[in-house]
Amino acid sequence: MQKFFEFINQLDRRIIFIFVALAIILPLLFPLNIKFTVTEPVRGFYEAIDKVPNGSKVLFACDFEPGSLPELYPMTYAALEQMLKKDLKIIALSLWPAGPPLVEKALTDMAQNEFKRKYGVDYVNLGFKEGREVVMVSMGSSIPNTFPQDYRGTKVSQIPIMQGVNNFKDVKLIVNISAGYPGTKEWVQQVQARYNIGLVSGCTAVSAPEYYPYYQSKQLLGLLGGMKGAAEYEILVNRIGLGRRGMDAQSMAHVIIFLFILLGNLAYFSLKKKGT
Repeated sequence: MQKFFEFINQLDRRIIFIFVALAIILPLLFPLNIKFTVTEPVRGFYEAIDKVPNGSKVLFACDFEPGSLPELYPMTYAALEQMLKKDLKIIALSLWPAGPPLVEKALTDMAQNEFKRKYGVDYVNLGFKEGREVVMVSMGSSIPNTFPQDYRGTKVSQIPIMQGVNNFKDVKLIVNISAGYPGTKEWVQQVQARYNIGLVSGCTAVSAPEYYPYYQSKQLLGLLGGMKGAAEYEILVNRIGLGRRGMDAQSMAHVIIFLFILLGNLAYFSLKKKGT
């Protein structure tokens, strides 16, 4: 045991880095499917979408940028999968300048490639509009006037899915994936409270505590907080995506770090006691 502690005490830190790297990489490639409890806010998010009648139109507001992708892309893809399985018609948009191409990629991957849906008929990307809360209020009067053309430059009046869509009364639910401002808080204050429309949110972990009161007051029907929330949601959607893989990797990395801290302390105090 003494030799083992001496070995640990002299262990090159690069070896530790390799172990941590393997603990992260391997679960991403080969998911462990670690089991954990699905919380009520996450279940509420799933059930809110599940209750929307098949074939209905929903507003998919993706308010994020590349820096938030590790947390928000998993829940974006999972939400798209659930909505597409129910054949919901997805009207996507973003109030963040960098959002539209990220939304376009997710829609292409899921709606076009995986579910073989047709652009303009089953889903549309309206793109970005500057104005933040002003845009939200404007959509309450007229979505076509607020977004006269989609991300690809096609006039909204020529897009089949947009026929009959004038304002928030013409969509059954708003699904918001938010990295900050403008995002969930503004959708609650400017839209949900004013038009009494169902709203669910997926957000970064650091933002979730601010939004839980909205869930408790039923202004949010469901809430996904960070990668943990995305992983729980993927369980309900029956999807092994980046959320569950990420939680597997994070959990294993924590275990490895904990073990090395434990061994390091045991080695330190053992050798100190023996005066080595």
